[in-house]
Amino acid sequence: MNLEEICKEVCKLSAETGKFIRTEAGKIKASQVEVKDRNSLVTYVDKTSEEKLVKRLAELIPGAGFITEENTISKKGDNYKWVIDPLDGTTNFIHGIPCYCISIGLLRDYTPIMGVVHELNMDECFYSWEGGAAYMNGKEIRVSGAESLGDSLVATGFPYYDYERQEEYMALFKHFMRETRGLRRLGSAAADLAYVAAGRFDAFYEYSLHPWDVAAGAFLVQQAGGKVSDFRGGNDYIFGQEIVATNEKVYEEFLTAVKMYFRD
Repeated sequence: MNLEEICKEVCKLSAETGKFIRTEAGKIKASQVEVKDRNSLVTYVDKTSEEKLVKRLAELIPGAGFITEENTISKKGDNYKWVIDPLDGTTNFIHGIPCYCISIGLLRDYTPIMGVVHELNMDECFYSWEGGAAYMNGKEIRVSGAESLGDSLVATGFPYYDYERQEEYMALFKHFMRETRGLRRLGSAAADLAYVAAGRFDAFYEYSLHPWDVAAGAFLVQQAGGKVSDFRGGNDYIFGQEIVATNEKVYEEFLTAVKMYFRD
């Protein structure tokens, strides 16, 4: 299996699907927005985009399964699984806020081996495959060189439905307000992780995320020289609903702060 060639085809597919998404921007009516769960929204754009992606990805690796946000397919597969978020940042998209992505990851036996994140407003495609470097629009990218928490610009996502850990989250947020160069919330975890891979952010953390939010972006961070873990420093960051992603130099100090507030 030539992962590099498959990755290039996935980038082309994301560009084609991205054109459809951009043509629909600004056309969404309130009556066309569905509420899946508390503050979790979906539109015909999400569903149609996912159908387009699934159809073509199924042709690239026959027999592969799918883990998708909109559940347009239930094929489980054996060794390989595509993990798809057809529109990460749906709330931004609905409100006309320019940060939303297509996120496509590929797992082999639940280990990431490919990631593509396409931020549609700046038309930036971040991608990598097992054995390759990480790239953005053909240019190799690397995580930042920040050496301490005090030098770091941090990205996060606000809890919007799971408030059981809100107190811990807010305490850590206050800590990072005091101890870093600042915090940003883009509204797309896929974009946050891609930006860590590209060295724009030095660190990212969030909880209550799903595999389709992080599978592609987490792989990009690792391929760009960064470190990814759950809040305990373990490897359950794709399915464990919590993630830390930083460059190598900041990781230990950053994780120590997270552990200080998020205790078992």
